Amino acid sequence: MRTTKPSGRLLALALGAGLLAGCAGVDVQHPDWSPYDPKDQARRQRYGTITGTDGITLFGMGRRGTEPAAGSAAGAGGAAGIGVNAYLWRASLETLDFIPLVSADPFGGLIITDWYQPAEAPDERFKLQVLIRDVVLRADAVRVSVLRQRRDARGTWVDVPSDPRTATELEDKILTRARQIRIAAAGG
Repeated sequence: MRTTKPSGRLLALALGAGLLAGCAGVDVQHPDWSPYDPKDQARRQRYGTITGTDGITLFGMGRRGTEPAAGSAAGAGGAAGIGVNAYLWRASLETLDFIPLVSADPFGGLIITDWYQPAEAPDERFKLQVLIRDVVLRADAVRVSVLRQRRDARGTWVDVPSDPRTATELEDKILTRARQIRIAAAGG
């Protein structure tokens, strides 16, 4: 008996439809960068944008010269951008800037660092995971997980429990920095 495999296009279409369906009802806030501020223009020139100059194009839709669809975020005056609170996202990246990142997903709100080994504790290392769970700046919108390992006598890394206060302290630092960024963006 012969079985057929789904074509690559059909699979891509199904995955794309699932991705778009998962984005329904998301209220995306515009980042606090101003297109008129010379510092922000220089920053965009230097680092670019997530979506490039033309935005994201799927299946030939959204090409230059076309109007946004009625009821879409762009048509309603909204802006396409990251899927989580921009202040929390920026504050998380600034707080963790001393650790190399493995992954940073601005649409899902997940930041994963590489293992970090402090110079003062050569037999310990840490890995952090930050999850931003909301588009609103509030205390329960950020969650930090700390993974800790210690080197045993044979030189292999062994998982050990981390102090829960470490995660709480990092969450507090991220929230404090996010509030500072928001106040600075509001001009106060």
